[in-house]
Order: sequence, then structure tokens, then C-alpha cells
Amino acid sequence: MPDAVRPPYSQLDQLPDRDPQETAEWRESLDAVTEAAGPHRAAYLLRRTLEHAARPDAPRGLSLPALQETDYVNTIPTAAEPAYPGDEALEARITAWNRWNAAAMVTRGARFGLGGHIATFASAAWLYETGFQHFFRGKEGDQSGDQLYLQGHASPGIYARAFLDGRLGEAQLDRFRQEAAGNTGGLPSYPHPRRLPWLWEFPTVSMGLGPLSAIYQARFNRYLEHRGIKDTSASRVWAFLGDGEMDEPESTAALALAGREGLDNLTFVINCNLQRLDGPVRPNFKIVQELEAQFRAAGWNVVKALWGAAWDEVLARDTEGALLRRLREVPDAQFQTYATRDASYVREHFFGGEPALAALGRDLTDAKLLELFQTSRAGHEPRKVYAAYRAAVEHRGAPTVILAQTVKGYTLGPGFESRNANHQMKKLTGKEFRAMRDLLELPIPDSALSGDLVPYWHPGQDSPEVRYLHERRAALGGPAPARKVVARPLPAPAQKPFEALYKGSGTQEIATTMAFVRLVKDLMRDKETGHRWVPIVPDEARTFGMESLFPSAGIYSPVGQTYDPVDRDQLLYYKEARNGQILNEGITEAGSLADFTAAATSYATHAEPMIPFYIFYSMFGWQRTADQFWALADQLGRGFVIGATAGRTTMTGEGLQHADGHSHLIASTNPAALSYDPAFAYEVAVIVKEGLRRMYRPEAGEDPDVFYYLTVYNETKVQPPMPEGVEEGIIKGLYRYRPADEQAAAASAAASTGAPTTDGGGPPRLQLLASGTAIHWALDAQRLLADDWGVAADVWSAPSWTELRRDALSCDAAQLKGEDRVPYVTRALAGAPGPVLAVSDWMRSVPDQIAPWVEQDWTSIGTDGFGLSDTREAVRRHFGVDPQSVAVAALAALAKRGEVKPETVREAAERYGL
Repeated sequence: MPDAVRPPYSQLDQLPDRDPQETAEWRESLDAVTEAAGPHRAAYLLRRTLEHAARPDAPRGLSLPALQETDYVNTIPTAAEPAYPGDEALEARITAWNRWNAAAMVTRGARFGLGGHIATFASAAWLYETGFQHFFRGKEGDQSGDQLYLQGHASPGIYARAFLDGRLGEAQLDRFRQEAAGNTGGLPSYPHPRRLPWLWEFPTVSMGLGPLSAIYQARFNRYLEHRGIKDTSASRVWAFLGDGEMDEPESTAALALAGREGLDNLTFVINCNLQRLDGPVRPNFKIVQELEAQFRAAGWNVVKALWGAAWDEVLARDTEGALLRRLREVPDAQFQTYATRDASYVREHFFGGEPALAALGRDLTDAKLLELFQTSRAGHEPRKVYAAYRAAVEHRGAPTVILAQTVKGYTLGPGFESRNANHQMKKLTGKEFRAMRDLLELPIPDSALSGDLVPYWHPGQDSPEVRYLHERRAALGGPAPARKVVARPLPAPAQKPFEALYKGSGTQEIATTMAFVRLVKDLMRDKETGHRWVPIVPDEARTFGMESLFPSAGIYSPVGQTYDPVDRDQLLYYKEARNGQILNEGITEAGSLADFTAAATSYATHAEPMIPFYIFYSMFGWQRTADQFWALADQLGRGFVIGATAGRTTMTGEGLQHADGHSHLIASTNPAALSYDPAFAYEVAVIVKEGLRRMYRPEAGEDPDVFYYLTVYNETKVQPPMPEGVEEGIIKGLYRYRPADEQAAAASAAASTGAPTTDGGGPPRLQLLASGTAIHWALDAQRLLADDWGVAADVWSAPSWTELRRDALSCDAAQLKGEDRVPYVTRALAGAPGPVLAVSDWMRSVPDQIAPWVEQDWTSIGTDGFGLSDTREAVRRHFGVDPQSVAVAALAALAKRGEVKPETVREAAERYGL
């Protein structure tokens, strides 16, 4: 690449130079070294000087910005590598068995067309094995252990290891990717805690979410420690990633947070095999150098583990820097080509440049050239990997990223290694298995390879390899990976906070958002469980009225508050503290949800149940981070998700990109999300109380691995007291809130010439179903229908359209098995006269979820389309959901049944100006 054009000035020009002559002498010295000894020597001296300045024992006050990029060689010289503490021969055999069984499992599954990935684990085997043998802490006793975010496509290797340590059998390996219909022993394709909850802790195959979640997990570990809930100082978070995965925006979204907060309990291991799914990661550039600069700029410690020991003697002879320059300039796609070509090609195209480089190449044999470019990678040598891991765990003050170079498909043969298509290659041939056996020196006889299926192979539970494996894991605290849940129900909080909302707000108008915040503020004072609440907000706390929590709960910061807040003289000032309870994350919904996930799964990760609530603005929760919500469900997270400033028409003036009319529809796709759209403060209280019971004190046979999604509104209303006996209806999703005043409707009908009546002589009847703030439109419409048109309407509150649907689907499934079950919504509306009209501040498809199970004629109105900026009244009139529009829609539903005259609908529309 051409050098960038440099400006004719320096940033230092604006600072005084107290000795320009001395400055000039330094420049002249550099020029002299360059001329006399060459640019390589000059650059070497500069690097040495900068390294010296950065040493901890450098002269006090000497501070220089760090280099963003170093040479394309290992960070740790071979001479500086620590002694290897393990039995390398036994560990090599263990790794070989795991390679074999992983490849066998995927190949055997290929006969069913199930697929699987072989090449990823083949390249990363030593990255995992070195960790399992010497670093990854287990969970025995009351330990949290280490948290392992393992690369999803490497799962066959993790299953192979679990087979070797006795936690899986051959029958289970043969059920890889076979989980349906009675296959209770089936293995999920990737790390899925919901499918294999005793093994997997973290779902990682939705690429990008693993690195993001790992950062916030490490941060949450510190949060627990700083708040005195659990000592997590011995826990380390390890995230195993692919270099191609780092292109996902989530992969690097929180690097600065980790660097800023000095999360030295976090290690990223990026497997740099230079390939993504379909080709090179950076064909014309260098991904390792790019990542190094990115991580260094974010404040991370960077350890490059690129080349194996075979490179040492070649680098030692590079006195002119020619090899360093060549390594720095060759693009990744060309390195991939070198790994697949013969020695003559490498000699010509890599070493055939400048004379000094050609001289190096001439002294290398063909065998040495092939070793250098085909196999000698640091990621395939346990001593190199161990040195990098040891450097990471011993580093203090910053997280560490290890950039480990490997060959994708390593040991699988020339048909796999470094090939662009190897990610899609799902099986080895018999010939390739024999070659692999010979390369790995496994004692598998030819006779065992003569059948149609390649066999699994186990050296025996009493073999030296398995005994060694068990000894190492025992020393490190038990098997890994492993998920461990210690049953620890939380006591019920006091009733007083809930009762305050049950009573209503009297004459005061409050929004349901404020009702929720008041409830949680009171619950956070509970002596038994108050400290377990984790409020999480992406920089809109004051919008949601949460500033009252600042002084009492404090905002978490690992360094406390190092400044005087500008509002310190106010009652509700911005207070940060090392033991702060609130996670106020700034403008990052992805980071906030990663926080929530760490807290929501703490009951398993740390045996410490926490009660997180994540409150977000408008549509910027589900729409922006639905993939993370799915991962949250997969990880069996528990807690409360609050969609504040909800509804398409309720947040005045914000317009198209803020008006949320569809989040409930997105949420309905997540099986673990229990979605509610409460209309009143008492409904909020009932739902939160039930959520605390189900998630933290479940009854026998009840699934606690759910999370509650509540939408709350910023429209202030008088909150009524809770009617008697409605708790069950609130939880199930529907109850009659206000019956029709039939006498008033009948009187109005009698006073109106030609007013319609039913066959029984009474007024026409219908049922109005509403959720959230739309309940107020329905109540106003109920009055209009009675007073203006002599129509009697019952008003129902529908706190959860989605839960009604799920109950109905469950009943349908039971009926197919011969059980006689009637959906709750059908039973609740049974016998209710007239048609049903559903209204909400959401798209019509949200209430339409229950239409198939409503026996009455069904109609819905809603807020389909883009939002727009205006007053609530104007926008509701635009969407046709204001009280007058509801009344006209009700009359239209009755007109279809012949219970009012068609011209009545036109008359009503004209009267209301529609």
C-alpha cells in the first residue's frame, strides 16, 4: 500500500520547544544511523527507546502514546517463554483423540445430511486444550469458575473432549444435530444452554454476540464483587473468537469499555486462521495487524502468537530486517496460498525479492520452507499458546487479546487445509482418515477403518491420557465447560409496595412508567431481596423518572466518582459509586442488554440470583437487539424487560423513528418472553409480583427460565384502584374491567327516534377489548356509544395478547392428543353478546393473535404504518384509534350483523368529523 501523505506540520508545533538545538541533534542522530546502518537499524533503535519509555520502571513522569502496531512476529520471544508445566506427550495424545472423534462425529452425521463443521476446531484444537489442561477453572464447591465463551463452530471438538472425559457416550455423539421426537440424548449443533443445560453456559454461534457478552460478563463479575455480593476475583472470562467474526459490529462495540475499566479478568483469544466462511478475512490486507491496532487503541494488552518455533532460526538471521519487511507487506490471501503450494513457489514468490531476502531463502531446504509456511504456526504449538495465556492471566490493569495464528483445517489433510471451501466441507474420506491417523500417530488398526462408518475411538477410562485429563481438571476445579444451577429460591418481598399500586393514585395523574419506577424503588428497599435488583438503563434514566434512584442506589463505576457533579447541590444529583447499584450504560442498547443477560443468568453462572430490569426507550429494544433477546432466551435468563415510552401514538412529537407500534409483535416470536401491555398501575404490580414468584420461587413443574416484557407509557392518567378478583385475568391476559351500563344505553336508545334494539328489546351489545393506554380510548368510546347511539359495550382489559395466544395454542396441541381443553380466551368471552372489537396502540396483528379462538365476530383496529410527529389527539385521529374512531368502528361491526343501520355509521363519522 502507498504511504499516506503526511501534512507539512506537526502536532507539536503548537507547544514550546525550550531547546530547539537539542531537538535538531536528535533528528540528526536518527538520520545518521539510517544512513550508516540502514533504516532497519534506525527503526530498531526507535522501538527499543519507546519500549524503554513504557516500562514500569521508566523515569517518573515519562509518558508517551503507545504504538498502535508492532512487527508481524510473536510478542513473546522463545527465550522468554515460561517452562511448560504439563506432560506434552500425553497432552498431544489427548488433543489427537479429540481431533479424531470430532471429525468422526461430523462425518458419521453427514450420512443423514445433517452437516457440521470440522475445520474450525481442527485449527483451534491446541488453543482449547492448553486452556483445559492448565487455565480454565471449574465450578466445584462454591466457585464460579471461569466463564468460557467458546466458538460455536468448534462445538464438535468440545463434544469430543466430553466423550473422552466420560461425560458423553458414543450413542450421544451419534445424535449430534438430532434433537427431535424422543431424542433426549441429542446434541445441539452449537453451544445452546437451553438444549444442553448441564454443559453449555453461553450461546455463541450468532457471531458477534459472544465477544460483546463476554465483555459485559467480565464487567458484571466486577460489579458483583464491588457490591459485596460475591467474591469473583478468581474468575476469568475467556472468549474464543474467529478473526472473521470480528467484522460483526457487536464484536468490537464494547472494546473501549473493557479498556477504560481495566477489565484484566478478561481474555479474548482470536483464532487468526485468516479465513472466514467463504474465503480470506482480509484478502488484500492483514487482519492481525488491523486487530492489533484496534485493540491497542481501545486500551487492551495485545499478545501476538503467530509463528512456531521453526521460525526462530530464520528470524535470528534477519540482520537487515528484510524478512520483517516481507512479513509485514504480504497480504493474508497470499499467505493462505503459500500454505497450499510447493517449496519452489514459496522460494520464488516470498523470498525472490530484495537480495537480503533471497539470501535467506537460499539457505533453507525445501522441507524447511514447507514447515515454515504450512505447519509452523504458534496456535498449533502448546508452548507458544501456554506462554500467551500465562502472559494474559499475569497482566494487570487491562484486558488481554491473544491473536493466535493457525491454519484452518490443520491435520485434516491437503484437501482441507487453508482451502476457501473448508468451512462447508462436512466429512473426510476413508483415505483422509487414514492419513489423519498416521499424522496424529493414533493406535487405530486398519481393520477398524474398513467399514462404511469411521469409528469413534477411546483409549479407555484407565488409560494414561484419561487419567491425566481427570487429574488436570480436578486440580482446576472440576469439568469444563459446565453449567451448574444451585437451587436457591428468593424469599417473597413485602406486600406493601404492591398494595400501594393496588389502591390507585387517587386524584393524582401518573403514567404507568412512573408507577413501575415507584414500585421498583420500594422493592429495592426490601431487606431480604432489595440488594439483588439490578436497574439497567441506556442513558434515559431521567426520561423515565428514575433520577430519584441516583442518590439512594448510586450509579456503578469501578473507580467511584472522581469529580464534583455539576448538580451536587440538588436533591437528585448524579451520584456514581464503586458499589453503585444502577448500571447506567450510555447510549448502547446492545451493551445494556448484554448487562441484563449477565445479571439474568447470575443464578447459574455465580449461584447468585439477581433481579435485573432493563428499561429502554420506545422501539430501541426489540427492534435493535432482537438477536440478543434470542440469545438471552437460549441462556435461560430471568428478569424484567421494560419497554418505556411505548405505543405508536403515545410519545408525542417524536415521529417515525421513535413511534413504537410493533415491539410486541417481535417479542411474540421469542418463546421465553412473557409479554404484557398493562393498562393500569395495579396491573403492573400484579405482573411484577407474579414474575418474581415464577422466576425466583417456582412451583413444582413450573418453568422459571423466562423473562417478563412489560410495556409502560408516558401518558399521565388517574390510576384506578384494583377491582376484586382480577389477578388471574391479569396474568392470563384478559378480564372484564367495566361492564356495559345497559340501562343508560337502553334509555338513550328509547330517547332516539328509530334507535336500534336487539331481538330481546334491549340495546345492541358488543365487547371492546383494549390493552395499555388504549383502555382509555375504549372507556371513552363506551360512553359515546351509550350516550350518542344507545349501544351497550363491555370494556375488557387485555394485558397480554401473546399469553392468550400461547395458552390457546397449548390447548390446540392438547386436543390433538385427545385432551379436552378450552382456551382461556374462549372461556372468558363465552356468552358475551355481540361482536368483539379489539383496539391497541400497536399494529392490528398484535391483538389479531387471538382471533381464531374468539367465537364472536372479530374486528380489530390499530396503528399500522409509520409513526409521525404531532399531538397525541391528532396522531390517534390519523390512525383511527381515538375514542370517536373506536365508536365508529364499533357501530360498523354492529352494522355488519344488521344490529344498527348502515347509515348510522355514516352519521357517526360525520358527527365526529372523521
